[in-house]
Amino acid sequence: MVLTQRSNARRPTLEDVARWSGVSKSTVSRVVNGELKVSAEAAVRVREAISALGYVPNQAARQLVTRHTGAVAVVASQPENRLFLDPYFDCLLRGIRGELARHGAQALLLFLDEPDDHARVADYLGGGHVDGAILFSLRPGDRLPEMVDRLGLPAVFGGRPLLRDGHPARGQAYVDGDNRGGARQAVRHLVDLGRERIATVAGPYDQENSAADRLAGYRDILLDTAPHLVERADYTRQGGADAMAALIDRHPDLDAVFVASDLMASGALQVLRERGRRVPEDVAVVGFDDLVAISESTHPPLTTVHQDVGGMGRLMARLLFGRTEQDTWEGDTSEAPSVVVPTRLVVRESA
Repeated sequence: MVLTQRSNARRPTLEDVARWSGVSKSTVSRVVNGELKVSAEAAVRVREAISALGYVPNQAARQLVTRHTGAVAVVASQPENRLFLDPYFDCLLRGIRGELARHGAQALLLFLDEPDDHARVADYLGGGHVDGAILFSLRPGDRLPEMVDRLGLPAVFGGRPLLRDGHPARGQAYVDGDNRGGARQAVRHLVDLGRERIATVAGPYDQENSAADRLAGYRDILLDTAPHLVERADYTRQGGADAMAALIDRHPDLDAVFVASDLMASGALQVLRERGRRVPEDVAVVGFDDLVAISESTHPPLTTVHQDVGGMGRLMARLLFGRTEQDTWEGDTSEAPSVVVPTRLVVRESA
């Protein structure tokens, strides 16, 4: 591959902008860096000069002055191929990127998939390349909370970070949905419909903390749940289909199922249709997330627990900028800010 050669034309400099606008270099620098101590008239002249000359600030020089890179690492503890196939993550990333753009920051997406990825990502995060990090899709006992704490890097987590012993990581800001409460709403709805043999397709043991919370919410309502009414899957459509098939094989008479994600629920609905089960007449189905691309396109449309996934992404970025805009976090380090987003049941035709 041959890269396009750069033009020999000289790039406009800070001095050129100062001469064109009739102000000092320091005034131009203050306008470029977004400082407020500039008159409105001078700021207008500087911006006109920048536009007319096509001036582009030297980012390396700006970083030396401001100690900011303008970049935020978005770290996903997921295989890359799965991340881009799951509409949940697409919606979350759009929320994060939109809020970062509003702050003039660029998202750098990093993946944790292979065993040596933690060391590689730790080296990158500790190398001064980013101003902070947003980390999500953590597994219980993931090393990421300890890693960013050791680096002293401002960070916000998607989901409640847990230590290896299962206790919450203290001093870490996070945004999470009310997974347990949402699951309780879903299962209580099935009970209120008069369903008696209610199974669940839960998330995997080693995946996200949300899986444990949603299963706990299911068990809060069904205190005497038999273990064989619970089937684990991997938050994919095929995983939901395989889990539904296993549940029907064990319990041909089940009359309801709470599925811990919309994507898995779409696979479950497909299997019920193939097995000749009518939804909701024979088996009522409730999902979780309310991703409209899925929930309104399934047959029948999916009753599900709504959480504002895009809004959660935006909140992560906002919380992060509350931490990066200070050299140090001035609050109680044992109680970093966190947000638990409420959930609500959206009733459609599947239950």
